[in-house]
Amino acid sequence: MFITPAFAQAAAAGGDTGSMLMSLLPFALIFVIMYFLILRPQQKKVKDHAELVKNIRRGDTIVTSGGMVGKVTKVVDDEQIEFEISDGVRVRQMRTMIAGVRTKGEPAKDKAEKADIKAVKDDSTAS
Repeated sequence: MFITPAFAQAAAAGGDTGSMLMSLLPFALIFVIMYFLILRPQQKKVKDHAELVKNIRRGDTIVTSGGMVGKVTKVVDDEQIEFEISDGVRVRQMRTMIAGVRTKGEPAKDKAEKADIKAVKDDSTAS
């Protein structure tokens, strides 16, 4: 009638595979919830910021991550822009350090479009 402690412990250790799976289920559930609540929105935010930075053009008013506000005067290349923070004060900045775009400027006119406008003005002054 008396069961030794070693025998009792050995009998209980036999059916742990199902309980082990059930103990891992809450961790998997937490990971799935964290993915949808944190990781997916963050990935969307990064994608939107990359699109915003990619579409910056001359004339846009931007805010840098350092807090400077200025108007884009030149798009240097895919990684840098030049913007004016005060009259005659131009700063080069990496595109990735732009926090946001306040107002969109007018698109830069093509050289051909400028030539057409100049030709129309010359024709109107000549007559």
